[in-house]
Order: sequence, then structure tokens, then C-alpha cells
Amino acid sequence: MKIDSPKIPNDLPSMNFQDIFYQEEPELEMCIINDSLFANELLHRVRLSRMFIKNCRFNNTNFSNIDITDVIFENCDFSNANLSSSSIHRAVFKDCKLLGIDFTESRFGNVEFDNSLLNLSAFGNSKLEKVKFQDTSLVSSDFYDCIFKNVEFRLCNINGANFEETSLKGIDISNSSFESLTVSPENLKGCKVNSYQAIQFASLLGLVIID
Repeated sequence: MKIDSPKIPNDLPSMNFQDIFYQEEPELEMCIINDSLFANELLHRVRLSRMFIKNCRFNNTNFSNIDITDVIFENCDFSNANLSSSSIHRAVFKDCKLLGIDFTESRFGNVEFDNSLLNLSAFGNSKLEKVKFQDTSLVSSDFYDCIFKNVEFRLCNINGANFEETSLKGIDISNSSFESLTVSPENLKGCKVNSYQAIQFASLLGLVIID
């Protein structure tokens, strides 16, 4: 699946994330931010666009209703941050720690999570279109009542993930791993799995397999 990459200009100036407090509106754009600490803050309706953000910490920060467009996050920590009701388009999260992050009621388009930690993350009631999870841990993540359109899980750990009320039709999880999942039988129709996973699902559904 081809995902549209973030559109970011070259030769951007450097800024600190704290500079957002000095803007007329809570927004930053067309810059590079490196090694900023912005933890335990509260800032609603932030707008980030056309920028690189590297080696930054946003632990426990409330970014609800954030708008992110054309941004690459690399080696950033969003553990327990609140990004609920967010709009995230053409964005990459690479080598990021997003443990326990709240993405509920959000909209994602052309977003990639690469080699990142998303254990205990919450995506409930969100719409994900053209989203790729690559080499990412999603243990005990929550995708309750989500809409998936062109979503990929490649080489991910999805053990204990919750897909209740979410259709997995057309979703390929065949090269990802899990011991158990929460998913309604009717929402498994059309999900692409390998033969070992098919046996796992049969067990989860209460079937007794006799060779």
C-alpha cells in the first residue's frame, strides 16, 4: 500500500517546542524541533504542520483536538499523552514511544507508525484510512468501534488487542503475532490470516479441532 509522505520543505529553521507559547495561536510550522521537553502540559487545539520533531518528550501532555499535517516524529516520547479528537494526516511516527496514548475519536489519513511502541494505546471510535503499522508493538491496544480503510499491520505484535465492533474485512494480519485477540466473530469475515492464526481463531471461537 502506497502512503502519501509528509510534504516538508528543506532548509528549515530550528525552534523549541516551548516557542508555541509565544505564538498568537497555538501552532508551529515549517521548522525543526530537536531535544525539547514538553511534558505534563495542557494545550488544546494545537496545530503542527510541515516540520520535523526529533528526540522530544511529551509525556502526560494534553494535546486534545490537535491538528497534525505533514510532520515527521522521530524518537519522541508521547507516553500517556492525550491526543483524543485529533486530526492527523501525512504523518510518520518513527522509533517513538506512545505507551498508553489516547487517540480516541480521532481521524488518521496517510499515517505510518514505524518501529514504535503503542502498547495500551486507545484508538476507540476513530477512523483510520491509509494507515500502516510497521514493526510496531500494539499489545493490549484498543480499536473499539473503529472504521478501517486500507490499514496494514506488518510484523506487529497485536497480542491482547481489542477489535470489538470493528470490521477486519480486507485487513491482513498474517505476518503479525498474537496469542489472543478480542474480536466479534462477525467482524472476522474477510480478515486475512495465516494457517496458524486460523487455528488460533478457531480456538478463540470455541471450536474443537480434531486432526
